[in-house]
Amino acid sequence: MAKKIPQRSFNDVLGLLGGQRFDVAPAQEGAKRTPNAVQVRKYGCAAEIAAAPDGTVEILARPGWLLNGEITRLLDRGYQKFLKTSKLEIPASADHLRAIHEFTEELNEAIGATSLYNQALGTTSNVYHYDRVKGRD
Repeated sequence: MAKKIPQRSFNDVLGLLGGQRFDVAPAQEGAKRTPNAVQVRKYGCAAEIAAAPDGTVEILARPGWLLNGEITRLLDRGYQKFLKTSKLEIPASADHLRAIHEFTEELNEAIGATSLYNQALGTTSNVYHYDRVKGRD
């Protein structure tokens, strides 16, 4: 039987994240879109969260590696995963992927989000872009 995870309020999540050694600071990117957004960091990774209208937590920026102060998106090109920011793209190492996966698991557990099977197996990418598909840029 599936385990019922209680919905936590935004303030409860912030307290829980602080107790689990996450760095919590005002958001840089999300602050433009949502007031009172915060950036949480750990293991060299970051995500941005804010309070949802119902008082729970809303993820504004998906977890990613922190590169030059910007949260990267994970790009899968079939043969290699890459970390991409607005200005830079680098190949992702196994250490990057492990850190992103660990960070995402801990953040989802603190928020009380549903743990999906495919995400529990490993790191999932933001974008899948394979080079052998004709007509794709």
